[in-house]
Amino acid sequence: MPFVGKPAPDFEMLSTKNMKTLEETVKLSDYRGKWLVFFFYPADFTFVCPTEILAMNERLQEFKDLDCEVLGCSTDSVHSHKAWINTPRDKNGLGSLDYPLAADFTKEVARKYDVLVEESGQALRGLFIIDPEGILRYQVVHDMDIGRSVDETLRVLEALQAGGLCPANWKPGQSLLTKPE
Repeated sequence: MPFVGKPAPDFEMLSTKNMKTLEETVKLSDYRGKWLVFFFYPADFTFVCPTEILAMNERLQEFKDLDCEVLGCSTDSVHSHKAWINTPRDKNGLGSLDYPLAADFTKEVARKYDVLVEESGQALRGLFIIDPEGILRYQVVHDMDIGRSVDETLRVLEALQAGGLCPANWKPGQSLLTKPE
């Protein structure tokens, strides 16, 4: 089970990094030296999942500007991911995607991150922010029916990078709290 403040569980999975061969893996160590937003979603070709995946894609440059990579993951196969990416958006597909989707077909990584629903073999909507040293700094898990907020993910990432005490509803550019002497 992952714990905030501890090393993030390691992983290595096939991904859509190379859409031609589908043989390129993604590993936690690939992201060393950068921030990583690593999120799980329940399944390809569903209804809420593409809204999140595409919302992340639309804001990808904002993550990159914060020295952060994005990686999506489900327990579907890499072949299912490819088919979904190659399906046009008007036909319930993703269309072009600018970050990889990882295939946790063995469900090992979803178990490590404690988001696997054993009965269905699907992952809950878990989102994890991992710092450049591989330390888990934030985690949130949603019910399968509730999409996540890209705005909130960016806000939390910036708060973590601010390096201080951030009060409730803090927004980038606002003052940090100071500890009393």
